[in-house]
Amino acid sequence: MNNASAIAQLQQQRHLLQQEYQEEKEAYRLHTQSMGLARKVTRGDAWFPLRVGRTYYNSLNQYCIEVTRQADEEIDHNFEYGKPVVFFGAEVPEGDLKQAGSIRYYGFTGTISYVDGDRMVVAIPEGHALELQNAQSPVGVQLFFDETSYRIMFDALDRVISAKGNRLAYLRDLFYGRQRAETFTFDAMRFPWLNTSQERAVNDVLRAKDVRVLHGPPGTGKTTTLVEAINETLMRETQVLVCAQSNTAVDWISEKLVDCGISVLRIGNPTRVNDKMLSFTYEHRFADHPDYPKLWQVRRTMREMRRKRRESGERFHQRLDRLKEIAVELEVRINNDIFGQVRVIASTLVGAGNKLLDGKKFGTVFIDEAAQALEAACWIPIRRASRVIFAGDHCQLPPTVKSLEALKGGLGKTLMERIVENKPECVSLLQVQYRMNDEIMQFSSDYFYHGQMRSAPEVAHRLIHEGDAPILWFDTSTIEIGEDEKNDFKEQFVGETFGRINKGEANLTLSLLQIYFQRVGKQRILDDRIDVGIISPYRAQVQYLRRLIKKRAFFKPFRHLISVNTVDGFQGQERDVILISLVRANDKGQIGFLRDLRRMNVAITRARMKLFILGDATTMTRHPFYQRLYNYIQTVRGHNVKQQQGQQ
Repeated sequence: MNNASAIAQLQQQRHLLQQEYQEEKEAYRLHTQSMGLARKVTRGDAWFPLRVGRTYYNSLNQYCIEVTRQADEEIDHNFEYGKPVVFFGAEVPEGDLKQAGSIRYYGFTGTISYVDGDRMVVAIPEGHALELQNAQSPVGVQLFFDETSYRIMFDALDRVISAKGNRLAYLRDLFYGRQRAETFTFDAMRFPWLNTSQERAVNDVLRAKDVRVLHGPPGTGKTTTLVEAINETLMRETQVLVCAQSNTAVDWISEKLVDCGISVLRIGNPTRVNDKMLSFTYEHRFADHPDYPKLWQVRRTMREMRRKRRESGERFHQRLDRLKEIAVELEVRINNDIFGQVRVIASTLVGAGNKLLDGKKFGTVFIDEAAQALEAACWIPIRRASRVIFAGDHCQLPPTVKSLEALKGGLGKTLMERIVENKPECVSLLQVQYRMNDEIMQFSSDYFYHGQMRSAPEVAHRLIHEGDAPILWFDTSTIEIGEDEKNDFKEQFVGETFGRINKGEANLTLSLLQIYFQRVGKQRILDDRIDVGIISPYRAQVQYLRRLIKKRAFFKPFRHLISVNTVDGFQGQERDVILISLVRANDKGQIGFLRDLRRMNVAITRARMKLFILGDATTMTRHPFYQRLYNYIQTVRGHNVKQQQGQQ
């Protein structure tokens, strides 16, 4: 493929990204205008009411205000570092959010500087804090449309499209073309603590001159392998860039690197805030630098001069300019020290566009979670590097694309997928999984990974109790329906956004879990800390299940062991027992976005030892994937029954 073709395809990517941008911007506008306050809060897009706290300048000289959420702390929220927000005021009669009057937005936006639990620090323009602190009506905060991320992605695409005669142009033409990626030749290194496919993958990464894909199916130790590959690369390079799509994934890989004794600088704030994580953030290192008190004093003097402004004319400006020069010199010195002392720079993909990294070049960029990232986002760090290592699994969760037109046009196709298709010789597949009972793993292996996965001996036949069936499908279409609506196993629409729930299935899910706990034994559940994940693809069903668990006294001692979430919420996690409530049950066999089979792959492969699937088989099995899954479970079950009879 010539470079004109690569550029044409990237221009098409830019056009699709523009469609996604317009769609998301319009959705935000409608969301802001029409969605009720109660709905925004339950979706996790708004906090209301807030307690407005103190203001201060942070180490980066940003003016910040602290706020605390006073509503239901159990509602998950979508606030995280770097996201833009807008404050608002609203009158709420007797505290009923559904009766909230019109929302009045304040005329400025902020950026989240830090968030932990119910406390958040927001960087805002100076001069607006008193509006919030002295507000007459209760104050709230909601997510604002994220213009910055799009701007950084568009900029990255433009740079790739216009690149000529440099490394970026070479990688662009290579990724879109059929020519083979170049490799080094040297004897394989031994890593006795890794399995054969992991060891081969690390060697493949070291030999790659241009690009390598580390394909890690569920439970195969992708992070372990990636950390080893980064560690070995650092034997050959001074510093590497490590990125991922989400803050959570950046935190995870950063923690693992720190545990190996590797010095990491985290650009952006971690999601899970603890002392260990905070100590390697840029902000923390900056504030800890011996020159920082001097810089802080210079900045304070400048602020006081501007505020008082008693003197004017040339002398004032000369003094101010001199102080600015001193501040810049100090900042440059501090930054040079910070960046000079670390081996790994870690950030989200969009965070790699931070001006702190301007002018910096890296031998290698490692992109984790690459199968969940839009192509445009991946080009942000790639333009700073000579070679790229992708890690992820394109058979699990895809990137989030909201525009149907953009999705149809191919915006959901990732750069990692493109390379897997164009250059299968660049893919290293990890083949041994350490998570699941063999019967849970086998279906996923056959359907998604060409039967190439194997179970490690220590997990292959692991069960919670002897004679347990590792995988079961409870067909709700065969259950007698009572008059009580909670025993109705048909899907229903609820709420103003028409979320789907299935009340009968939700109640059955908890009844099955209760029976299972009683069979295993309450004390053993607590002593062995047997943990449980309840998954539903539908957010409305997740919220309904959470309410039911709270009401059932039986589950009170076990609540710390049970988590309920969507498939996306369980990405990268695992539990001893998983229950999946599929929700869909209708006469037309419509299953909506359950047709995205990668989501089901994620859901199924969260389970270590026991998997319950609850769903209407007559609805679900009209789709060939679910027909095959249903048949597989029946076959395995029949085989297990015969084995047990034979042993008797």
